Amino acid sequence: MPDIFADFSPEEPVRIPLLDSFLELPVIIQIAVIFIFISSASIVFIQVRIWFTRYKGHRMQKRLAVLLPLIDNLISEHIILRNDVMNNSVHADNADLDIDAFRLREFRKKGNKQILIDRLISYRKGFSGSTGALLRRLYLELDLDKVSFKKMKRSQWNTKVRGIRELTDMDISISDVNILPLTNSKRNELRSEARNAYIKLSKNEPFKFFDISTEPLLKWDQIELFKTITTTENIALPSFARWVTYSSNKSIVSFCLKLIVHYNQIDAGPAVVKLLDNKDHVLRAEAINCLGKLKYEEVEQQLLHIYSNQPLNCQLEILKAIGRMETRHSVLFLKQEFLYSTDFDIRKNAARSLVRNAPKALIEELMASSSEDGQLILKHSMNPLIKY
Repeated sequence: MPDIFADFSPEEPVRIPLLDSFLELPVIIQIAVIFIFISSASIVFIQVRIWFTRYKGHRMQKRLAVLLPLIDNLISEHIILRNDVMNNSVHADNADLDIDAFRLREFRKKGNKQILIDRLISYRKGFSGSTGALLRRLYLELDLDKVSFKKMKRSQWNTKVRGIRELTDMDISISDVNILPLTNSKRNELRSEARNAYIKLSKNEPFKFFDISTEPLLKWDQIELFKTITTTENIALPSFARWVTYSSNKSIVSFCLKLIVHYNQIDAGPAVVKLLDNKDHVLRAEAINCLGKLKYEEVEQQLLHIYSNQPLNCQLEILKAIGRMETRHSVLFLKQEFLYSTDFDIRKNAARSLVRNAPKALIEELMASSSEDGQLILKHSMNPLIKY
């Protein structure tokens, strides 16, 4: 029997002519060929993505052109243009609602159902009273809330955000076990959305997530949260001194100081005073700012006592706080800082506090005896348009 492997030598490598030709080229040519190949592949990939995106957009526009008029007609007929709803003569829970009219074959598809959800949310943002309540009832009776809850359980953070946003817009309660862990998510966008939703939807303890937060509240997060807190109706406000005292998250403490000022929680004064011993000078400065805006006069002498040992940002806040308290007990101290300090910011803030506390005769005396720079600072500080 002939040996079919007689001519095969295991030591002889398999040769690919095209690869051999490539390897024989100069190195610079090889690099150029590789770059050309990568560039061409990238261009093809990007072009395919563009075509695919345009195709998806075109299909979506065709679907919207069919579905939006259908949804608008149904909502107008069964909700908005009803006389009993327009006159508020019937409560939304008791109104007759033809749910079957919305259970169309077109809305069985996942994508079409999402279009219906988005449209209902859009309408609810524009209507209040019985109309808004009836739109919410429709959302629930069509089991669309289950679609939103499923999004919260998905692994993609942007899908979770969308689900939370839908439930929040439709004022649907979310259990703590589902929402609280998300308030401490590593993903900033998800964390921010969950915190805003918790404040809006929680009826008893809207600030409970402060207790478990280890992730920082970024400046933009604080702005969004502050807007949510101050615009949410009938929100249950706690004493924010609780977190000033016990929270180890400095950004939470900082945010609570701002809320203490906004809601003028004078009772939080003793808790804020304890922050004057904090090692973080930024937090100390914010605490001093808070005490000044609360006009917490009991701490004035303590502020004077620690003034010389503080960094510049804390010294400036002490000068502002004394001016805001308007006790007139520290006029001599303010005068000395204005006359003898070599730092412009200290002189400026001392002058502003002097204008608010010192007798008019003393201000006139300082104007007469000060240098040209000092006179300019005093004139600037006496401008009534300057907010202090």
